[in-house]
Amino acid sequence: MLPIQDLRVRSVERLVSPRALKESLPLTEAANQTVYQSRSTLQRIFSGEDQRFLVIVGPCSIHDPVSALEYAQRLRLLQEDLQGEIFLVMRAYFEKPRTTLGWKGLINDPFLDGSCNIQEGVRLARQLLLQINEMGLPTASEFLDAITPQYIDDLVSWAAIGARTTESQLHREMASGLSMPVGFKNGTDGSLQIAVDALGAALQPHSFVGIDQEGFTSVIRTSGNPWGHVVLRGGHKRSNYDPESIQEACIRLLKAGLPQRVVVDCSHANSAKRPAVQETVLASILDQRLRGTAAIIGAMLESSLYEGSQKIPEDLAQLRYGISVTDPCMGWEATEKVLRQSSRRIQEAFSAGA
Repeated sequence: MLPIQDLRVRSVERLVSPRALKESLPLTEAANQTVYQSRSTLQRIFSGEDQRFLVIVGPCSIHDPVSALEYAQRLRLLQEDLQGEIFLVMRAYFEKPRTTLGWKGLINDPFLDGSCNIQEGVRLARQLLLQINEMGLPTASEFLDAITPQYIDDLVSWAAIGARTTESQLHREMASGLSMPVGFKNGTDGSLQIAVDALGAALQPHSFVGIDQEGFTSVIRTSGNPWGHVVLRGGHKRSNYDPESIQEACIRLLKAGLPQRVVVDCSHANSAKRPAVQETVLASILDQRLRGTAAIIGAMLESSLYEGSQKIPEDLAQLRYGISVTDPCMGWEATEKVLRQSSRRIQEAFSAGA
């Protein structure tokens, strides 16, 4: 026989099964309570029963579990002060889609050196999610790989399907079976219809090929996810958080027979990836919300311990602590300030209307 199979595959390594990883890093009672209660809260927020403003905030991507834990500890303390007006969920993103090439995230390359030790990556991701949830702080993550959720989805309260994958049938099917609310971003070119179509698709049952808890290839049959929503992140040519864009999103959702629920990503194209502009975007959508645009459920902020971003250096000893290695982020001081200001604005609006 002539060679015709795996001609460009260098090696195949069997990954630890989801069940084995979960047995080595088991879900604790405290983490379970955090996930259960926060998912229930999110459902009440999306249904309108809970009037708090949702803010999903944290690093663009996590590359250093130590600095991520420090960030989580600060956010947990802030959560206690703001919980009457704002429901905080920490971004814990471990997978990064790349337009061409680049670091693909903690799960794919946890040592930031191209070694791609995925075995260690999934372990680190699960361990960190456990630690954050045990603090009582819920987490949000983007699911880029369709296999990854089996390893960590029991520790995630809100999931994103990114701008590059919202149009993917595989990701729509996967979202239909996820146990938490899912936000679908509009396309990188700003197109909104693919996100609306994704909501409609994920709402329905699907059957597709995936893996079970033992890691065996299986047929997965889902019941559909009723808690999908659009995430507006702007596009190549313009932002889309202005009142006209919000109205357009609501009209499209209404025409499709879908709930009018919108989360605005204050970063990416909506801020031209300039950290300070996120504050302006947040103020605008909060204005709209307080003036009666109930479809605006919340916002996303990219924030780290320190402002800006850095390239991954060849000498990792030169990596600066607490600074993003992907998109530029707001620093902690600016983040705390803008969240406290937003909380006061909500309080004042509530008092004026009481």
